[in-house]
Amino acid sequence: MQGLFLHVFRNAARFALGSLAVTLILIGSDSRARGAEPTMGEIMNAVVEIHAEIRPDARSVASLGESRGGSGVLIGDQGLILTIGYIVMEAKRIRVRPRGGPTLDADLVAYDHDTGFGLLRARGTISAKPLELGNSDALEEGDRLLVVSVGEQMPVSPVQVVSRRSFAGSWEYLLENAIYTMPAHREFGGAALIDQSGKLVGVGSLIINDAPGPETEGYGNMFVPVEILKPVLSSLVATGRSNAPAGPWLGVYLREVQGQLLVLRVADGGPAATAGLSPGEVILGVDGHRVSTLEDFFRRVRARGGAGTDVPLDVLTYKDSDMSVRKLAVTSRDRHGWLRMGN
Repeated sequence: MQGLFLHVFRNAARFALGSLAVTLILIGSDSRARGAEPTMGEIMNAVVEIHAEIRPDARSVASLGESRGGSGVLIGDQGLILTIGYIVMEAKRIRVRPRGGPTLDADLVAYDHDTGFGLLRARGTISAKPLELGNSDALEEGDRLLVVSVGEQMPVSPVQVVSRRSFAGSWEYLLENAIYTMPAHREFGGAALIDQSGKLVGVGSLIINDAPGPETEGYGNMFVPVEILKPVLSSLVATGRSNAPAGPWLGVYLREVQGQLLVLRVADGGPAATAGLSPGEVILGVDGHRVSTLEDFFRRVRARGGAGTDVPLDVLTYKDSDMSVRKLAVTSRDRHGWLRMGN
C-alpha cells in the first residue's frame, strides 16, 4: 500500500481529469499490495452507499431533512457497516448498495451521540472483504491518506493530515482528538479514511473552512477517529448502546460570538427548554465559572457528571434596555431518550 500511496500522490495532477482517471490509476495499482494488505479494489468494494428515509416526526428533520445519503464501511462479518450517525439517526428505512451490487435493506444496529458513529447491518450478503480498524492515534500532521466514498465525481482522493485537535459542534458534540485533512473531499458523509496499510482510521463527518487550525483558512474535512469506537464497539453491537455512562445533554444549540455563547435555539421538549432557557439569551458561565468557547462549556458541563445531573447556568438576558444575569438550573438528560429512534 505504501507504493500505492506514492503512486497516487506523484500523479496528483491527473486527479483533476475526473473520477475515471482516478479509478484507473488506483485499481490498476492492485498488484502493488503486499502480504495481507488489502488491494485498492478490495478497499473500494468495502465502501457502500447508504440511503436513509427518516420518520416524518423525527426530532432531526428540521435540521437534517427526511432523506439522507452517504457512505458506509464494511467492518465486520454478517454485513456490519460503520457510518457517521447523522445519516441514519431516526430513520424509518435504511438501504445500502454495495459497489456493483444490488440494493439491500439494512437494520440500524446502534447510534451513539457521544462518538457520533452509527452501525448498520445489511439484511443480505455483501460479497466484499471487511476493512480492519487501524491506529488513528498514530496519525500526525503531514501523514498521507486516502479518502474513499461513494459518488460519481471523485470516489477516491489523496489527502494529508493538516491538524489533530479537538472539535466542538453546536449540537453538544465534543471530540478531543479529531482528524483534519486537506484538500476537501466533497462526498464526506460516512467516507472512509484509509491509512498506508489499507486500514480504516476515520469516518467522514464534515466539510470545514478552517482545517489547518481555528485561525487559519483552508477547506478540508473533519474525520471521527476510529480509536474512540474500539472501547464501545462490542457493546454497541450487542445492545445498541455504549457501555460508557451517557453524557449530560441539555438540548441547547450555541454559537460563539465575540467570546460569548449565544443561544441559537433550544430542543423542543429538551432540558433547557423545560428549564426556561430561550433563544437569544447568552450563557456566560457554568456554576459561576465563566465560559467563552463551546469546548470550555461542554467540558464544564461534562465535569458535573453523567446524564441526570443538574447543571447551573449563568445566563444573560436581554429585555429591552435592561440586562440582567440570572441563575438557571438545568437537569440534564440522555439525548438518546429524546430522539425518536423507533420505526
